[in-house]
Amino acid sequence: MPSENQYLSGSSGPPAERIDLRAGPLSMVFEPRGAFLRYVCLGDKEILRGLYSAVRDRNWDTILPVVSDVDIEFDKDAFRIGFDVSCREREVDFGWRGGLTGEPDGTVTYEMEGDARSDFERNRIGFCVLHAPTSVAGRACLVEKVDGSIEEGVYPVLISPHQPFFDMKSISHEVGPGVRATVRFEGDVFEMEDQRNWTDASYKTYCTPLAEPFPVSVRAGDRVEQSVTIGLEGEIPEAVTPSRASTVTVSMAEPCPAPAIGVASSGDPLTETEVERLRRLHLSHLRVDVHLAGASWERELAEAASQAGVLDVHLEVALFVSDAARAELSSFVRAAKGLRVVRWLLFHVAETTTSEPWLELAREILPQGIPIVAGTNAYFTELNRNRPPEDSCDGVCYSLNPQVHAFDDVSMMETLEAQAWTVESARAFSGDRPLHITPVTLRPRFNPNATGPEPELPPGQLPSTVDVRQMSLLGAAWMLGSLASLMAADTASLTYFETVGWRGLMERETGSGSEAFPSLPGGVFPMYHVLAWVGGMRGGEVAQSESNSPLKVQALTLHKEGWIRILLANVTDAAQQVSVSCLELLGTVRVETLDRTSVEQATNDPRGFRGSKDIVEIEPEDGCLQVNLEPYAVACIKGLIA
Repeated sequence: MPSENQYLSGSSGPPAERIDLRAGPLSMVFEPRGAFLRYVCLGDKEILRGLYSAVRDRNWDTILPVVSDVDIEFDKDAFRIGFDVSCREREVDFGWRGGLTGEPDGTVTYEMEGDARSDFERNRIGFCVLHAPTSVAGRACLVEKVDGSIEEGVYPVLISPHQPFFDMKSISHEVGPGVRATVRFEGDVFEMEDQRNWTDASYKTYCTPLAEPFPVSVRAGDRVEQSVTIGLEGEIPEAVTPSRASTVTVSMAEPCPAPAIGVASSGDPLTETEVERLRRLHLSHLRVDVHLAGASWERELAEAASQAGVLDVHLEVALFVSDAARAELSSFVRAAKGLRVVRWLLFHVAETTTSEPWLELAREILPQGIPIVAGTNAYFTELNRNRPPEDSCDGVCYSLNPQVHAFDDVSMMETLEAQAWTVESARAFSGDRPLHITPVTLRPRFNPNATGPEPELPPGQLPSTVDVRQMSLLGAAWMLGSLASLMAADTASLTYFETVGWRGLMERETGSGSEAFPSLPGGVFPMYHVLAWVGGMRGGEVAQSESNSPLKVQALTLHKEGWIRILLANVTDAAQQVSVSCLELLGTVRVETLDRTSVEQATNDPRGFRGSKDIVEIEPEDGCLQVNLEPYAVACIKGLIA
């Protein structure tokens, strides 16, 4: 059986330590585990989302830091922190000494001095500075260049496909009336990218410029010294503590149709129990990947078609062609007669985004009447940089995951608000064509930017495509937040995870086969119940739900034929009290909660959990009700509306 902590977040250890700090008027949070500085704020005004130093190898994989010898001195308006960091994995061995200081005037300085302890190849070593689009998108900024010139610019509103700023020495923007915040960089040349391309909720200023050749050879003894300084100018107000209360407001004014929701095939046969459980989710489709240049695609297609039949869903068929596409598609059409297909997703194995010749060929050969969707099987950034030809396809698609750049729990939850931003930006260049997000996963399914082969997997370690949080309450909370972001955006369909297994909605009856993935054999994962709550409203509409604290609480509201479901997720490791306001609520509502007290039953006996009598009924007062959510808890409020 998984432990309580493993059920909670997939980890057997406690949550990461967080230390609240002040530098005069500025508040911020320091996480010793990753030497990560977060949420540098002037009152309720966020100046920086994050500041940290990263080591990335030749394949852009981040070498996780191991922090030791942390020494902290702080008082009410200043602090001094020192620590050692070791970044060591395979051939990479790099160590650095970090220093972080905060002064009463609001100056914050982060310094690093590091040395290579082995020969290796890297794509990046150094600081990353994150600005939050929620605070600065569309706002003017001043960029001091390396040559001393000043560039006037604007933080992008729509997601920028390429770097907004180059050759940066500093960047500043107005935080409030008469107050400017400046971030200054030393030790390398910095530039900015729009990380929303990968669903990071930030603009990232980083070194070294991508125009320089990479990977770079590093020799033992090579030294890196850098610093980042944050400073304030102007009429600086007195220190103000940011507001803490969480409220969710639901409006029925402008609902939108709910998108179709499906899952991807794991490729394995399904048992009768698994089929029964999946049918209860009221899914729309089953995705199957068909690599037409491969040797086993006919068997894999037949298995997926069989599963779609017993689940009573259509197939979403992702077709991967090579330069021999005419013969491959012709062979596929002969083998695919009689399939119930809702859409073709067309990709070429050597292209990041589908180009016109393959679309023309598909329109010629594939059965008529089924939409042909083009785009990318990789990240939104590939679609944003290589947009499909206008009017060449019946829909646009891309995939999504929250862990291209950062992997900790907090950074993962920050990506939720960025998912809708990708839809907004995609809509700007895709016109009225339907948008399909397929698939959504917790980890990248492959590395589209690798410059070398993937390293051999150490014994006992999970594959890079697998995240142990898949089987946790944290995974369920993230999924609810993702659904809240994407269902309320202008999407036609969403495909989440796989049917069974490490990347699925439930564990196989034989178990995971790995101590590193402590799931219950034959049990469902908590995220299964999130899809069950959503699936119960299939064919309904999505109402507007607004959380004033989206980094704490996410909300999704669905209604259908006079019934309403308000889904809440606590996306933090601390308990949250939420005030829910929905004026259309009538009388008594039912609140079903999935948290640390109910997760064992929900995992082991999903039918029993869904039919449990231990359900809280709350009488809303003037359309308002209070809900207490344990760490990473998800809840479903069911009721009637006027």
